[in-house]
Amino acid sequence: MSSEGTSARYQTPPSFSSSMMEAVQKFEFKIQEAIRQLPAIFNEEQIENLKKHKYDHGGTTLLDPYMQKYWDWFVEFFPLWMAPNLLTIIGLTLHVSASIFLMILTNGAKEPCTRWMYFLTALGLFLYQSLDAIDGKQARRTKSASPLGELFDHGCDSVSTVFIIVACCCSLQLGVHPWLMFWSCMCSYLAFYCAHWQTYVSGKLRFGKLDCTEAEIAFIIVHLITAISPSFWSYTIPAINVELRTIAGLLILGSSSWSAANNIYITLSSGIFEKRTPSGTNILVPFWPLCFFVLLALAAAVCSKTHALNSHTSLFLVCYGFIFSKMTNRLIVAHMSKSPFSIWDSIFIGAIAFCINQSFNCCIGEHIFLWGCLIFNLYDLLHYDTKVCQELCDAFDVFCFRVKQPPAANNDRSH
Repeated sequence: MSSEGTSARYQTPPSFSSSMMEAVQKFEFKIQEAIRQLPAIFNEEQIENLKKHKYDHGGTTLLDPYMQKYWDWFVEFFPLWMAPNLLTIIGLTLHVSASIFLMILTNGAKEPCTRWMYFLTALGLFLYQSLDAIDGKQARRTKSASPLGELFDHGCDSVSTVFIIVACCCSLQLGVHPWLMFWSCMCSYLAFYCAHWQTYVSGKLRFGKLDCTEAEIAFIIVHLITAISPSFWSYTIPAINVELRTIAGLLILGSSSWSAANNIYITLSSGIFEKRTPSGTNILVPFWPLCFFVLLALAAAVCSKTHALNSHTSLFLVCYGFIFSKMTNRLIVAHMSKSPFSIWDSIFIGAIAFCINQSFNCCIGEHIFLWGCLIFNLYDLLHYDTKVCQELCDAFDVFCFRVKQPPAANNDRSH
């Protein structure tokens, strides 16, 4: 293929004028320069380890062989100028946006809302699942595969996990049982974290027969059922006098607990004190921040004088969900760069401050403080993630949301 033909396949979409693209690139350059001024996360050895990293996974879920046919068909609709990470972030944005609106309209998972919102949430999750599944295929099509793609994919998954489970609880209206919703969400967070803890120790991400694909399809079905019949989950089974929403919540709690326990067993089965991770860290190190995270969330829920968990269930669980996302992202980075995993994380500061505010009867109301904690956690998460992405872009000489043109068609644009 000629260089002109190759360039045409990778060029930016014709709907963008050159002046607009130039303005966008200037703005992008200023943002990237600001990010580069932040303290470095990786040292040279870790960058070298990242360059040697190869994605390794094992196992196939029940639905994956069937979904692969759909994903192979779906990816062909996207032009080669679209970067894999761009597909992922578009899907995540659609999914998170729909989930946030659902949380607002259901009053924190306590009330029903209009049917079309459940349909939109199901559609948002389906689009995220589809776009997230094809990013690797798009990377191979565009010859842009790199460790950045794996890190970005799993990082987005950690954020989506928070909104997937909280949105599902909103469709179930599980907020009327706040403690069941609390443990359903917390155990889902733990299951995802423990899967990557096991990966950090063994070097291989393992999938079970029932895993993320099946869970996402199940949650889509929950949203669709609620859209068809909003009162469905409030039906009480006469024989046992238990609502369907309670059974659904217990199923989420049980399945996520089983997944977490299974990954913990695999991680610890070869010896707690003898075995170490590829970075030389004891395998128990990631366990301690996990315990601290659960204790902080539990203390905030139990000690709240205004019953923050009961009053603002969705807000509370998203707030602590961002802490889980940051912890998981750091664990993924440590695995890929073969780095030690630090027990302390700056994102704990907001949760600690919230507990101190509760204990000393400070003048700031818990609802306001919870919003402040949420904003701080989101900032800390984005601060870390953007810095990691920028350092990897510089190290691998790639763009995060654009496909770099082949050498023959490269016009030496700076990223």
